[in-house]
Amino acid sequence: MTDTRALAAQALAEIALKGASLRDAMERHARKLPDSRDRALLMALLSEGARWWLRFDPALDRLLEKPLRQKEPVVHALLVLGLVQLEILGLQDYAAVAATVEATRALKKPRLAGLVNAVLRRWQRERESLLSTLDVDPRTRHAHPAWLATAITRDWPAQADTVMAADNCEPPLMLRANRRFGSREALLERLRVDDQTATAHDWLADGIVLPHSVDVTRLPGFDDGAFAVQDGAAQVAADLAELRDGLRVLDACAAPGGKACHLLERADIDLTALEFDAARTERIRQNLMRLRLNAKLVMGDAGAPKGWWKGLPFDRILIDAPCSATGVLRRRPDVRLHRRGSDIPALVAQQQRILAALWPLLAPGGRLLYITCSLLRAENEGVIAPFLAAHADAKAIPFELPVGQAAAVGWQILPGDGDLDGMYYAAIEKS
Repeated sequence: MTDTRALAAQALAEIALKGASLRDAMERHARKLPDSRDRALLMALLSEGARWWLRFDPALDRLLEKPLRQKEPVVHALLVLGLVQLEILGLQDYAAVAATVEATRALKKPRLAGLVNAVLRRWQRERESLLSTLDVDPRTRHAHPAWLATAITRDWPAQADTVMAADNCEPPLMLRANRRFGSREALLERLRVDDQTATAHDWLADGIVLPHSVDVTRLPGFDDGAFAVQDGAAQVAADLAELRDGLRVLDACAAPGGKACHLLERADIDLTALEFDAARTERIRQNLMRLRLNAKLVMGDAGAPKGWWKGLPFDRILIDAPCSATGVLRRRPDVRLHRRGSDIPALVAQQQRILAALWPLLAPGGRLLYITCSLLRAENEGVIAPFLAAHADAKAIPFELPVGQAAAVGWQILPGDGDLDGMYYAAIEKS
């Protein structure tokens, strides 16, 4: 029998100390657990372990005479998971400590079992004092890297604490009803018959909200293509595109295909889905097939259209630009461990390159949507404002959403606004 906590410690060490992605590590290690309950525990341990690493990793420096981070990285990760079980998952103290000590033996580190027990017991004794110390520093209070805490405070001073707190909350599961399959109301009824607590989103026309994550492949309608998983902030794109039948549409940087599929569900359009990476292109193909949709799949660099564009202009262009992903930390908590402040200038340069390269492909009177899942102004209005100033034929289209707020140009949804992910939108019309 595989010890789930030992497996989680191995995976978390890969994520936090070696740069592995949470998704890849979870998928790889979950295959070793035949029981769905063990897989659910593994998912909870890894998600919360990545989310709270920057809080509890420094705490261990106060609890250990000699750090284990380098010599025993997996045991170090196991200790972080022990604190996560006690403080975040709310497991009973005795069970959490005993199971974590037993996982040390499962890792074939029995000589460290006593140390693991002692560290967790010391945490319990000194808990209030240790938590007070951790709460003084924004980095450890909110489990955000120092560069990001500084950037959020600079860009959104009035909302900074709220944003970082939202990053540490479990998001709801949001579905998008496939209009080609049937009505949202019919899908809601199927979900309720299946004993799912599902409600229609109050202003997203296709959105359905479930309060907690579930195995979506087991939900009624999944195999039929009745719905897709997509956060509500991303569902906004289909409304802002103002589609009608017959339009030629380019979804640049399209993987994994959520926005492209939503556009195809809304209107009979001629859609080209562009993606640079072969594996990510295959994910678009799989999503199109499951939802019974058709699009032209093209592999190519959005910033170099000469390699793939056939010369016919597009009526709509979506640029879901490569970005820092700082708006989706609640769904992708490992981003905070892997992203660096030094990454931002290169991302901005890539965003500018793609925007400049695709603008000539837009037909006069057409509309371009620039989208990021970032909340950093440098990647958002910091890209769009100079572009507008340099292009006399580009005009920003003002709009308002029920949540979020107007940016200098465009609209910013901050993490947690309306219980959505963070996302930036700018709509630009070509004269």
